[in-house]
Amino acid sequence: MTIEKLSKMIEISSGKVLADLVIRNCKVVDPISSTITDADIAISDDYIVGVGSYNGKEVIDAKGSYAASGLIDSHVHIESSLCTPASFAEVVIPFGTTLIITDPHEIANVCGIEGIKFMINSAKKSPLKCKFMLSSCVPAVGFEDSGAILDASINRRVYK
Repeated sequence: MTIEKLSKMIEISSGKVLADLVIRNCKVVDPISSTITDADIAISDDYIVGVGSYNGKEVIDAKGSYAASGLIDSHVHIESSLCTPASFAEVVIPFGTTLIITDPHEIANVCGIEGIKFMINSAKKSPLKCKFMLSSCVPAVGFEDSGAILDASINRRVYK
């Protein structure tokens, strides 16, 4: 981010300059303080720069709708849903999940490194932010004969 862009955002957040977009009449959910506040949301260059009372070049009336930050699913196995990351995104984004941390051990057990690479590349085509864990159980148990055996060296080969 440039100094000019940051300066503009500060000017907007302080109310000295009109925001590019204001979403007015929101019920803003604050999960930290466990409160819901009636407020406007000021946006500049796709960044939220303020929550409070703002004016903007463009104003959208939220009509009392709730606004909350995106939800994070901190442990999910996308493959259990029988979806690719892109189709999984179509299901979870409308309900507020914007970021997932996924453990691709199921596809890794069947397809090895190539399965993990497939999931990572598929996730890049998705609007859902996907972070990948290094699978710790491939194979799931020692006596199992699966599609792969992954150890710590995979980190250097896959997660570049």
